[in-house]
Amino acid sequence: MLMQHQVMREMFRGLLMSVEVTNESPWGIEPKVFSDLGTWVLSQMRVSTDCDVAVLFCEPAAIADLHERWMDLKGPTDVMSFPMDELRPGDGKAAADGILGDIVICPDVASKQASAAGHSTMQEMMLLAIHGMLHLLGYDHIGHEQEHEMFGLQRQLLLTFLAQRQGAEPPAVAPSHYEISESEHRTALSNHKDDSSSNDSGSVKR
Repeated sequence: MLMQHQVMREMFRGLLMSVEVTNESPWGIEPKVFSDLGTWVLSQMRVSTDCDVAVLFCEPAAIADLHERWMDLKGPTDVMSFPMDELRPGDGKAAADGILGDIVICPDVASKQASAAGHSTMQEMMLLAIHGMLHLLGYDHIGHEQEHEMFGLQRQLLLTFLAQRQGAEPPAVAPSHYEISESEHRTALSNHKDDSSSNDSGSVKR
């Protein structure tokens, strides 16, 4: 499954920036929403426009298989990232093209987490897509400091994207607010209402 997507993208490497979204789950996923989100995040992080990312939505059994095979952990998880070329956030200058990597998301797990957090499954899946992209760009949450940086950044990216989709002003967030825990992040998301709530129907990172 994953290998087939990697082979296809290798064939088209360098032709244009591509955020390829594939849905192999029974959930009604709108690919353009996640393609637009991925493209927007890459532009915000000033990554080369000549790179490729694949986002795959799959069933619990499929991600559980990847979870055990790549991380030696049993059971399904919410999101996994598979970095390929080591692309990093830039300064807006031209950068080398390449394949950023793959992101695998399980809507069933996302739905359970969304219910616990009090926001929509769509918002949770968008959060997980951003989380996966940040992993591909080298971010991690192993230690307390890294966790605060990464979760604060993904929170700001998602809330800004949602605000722009609604034609509203992006939220003003002080630099200190980038230091935020995962639980605080999910609480903040639950307080943000978005039209998407109506849709609630190398190394590996997660």
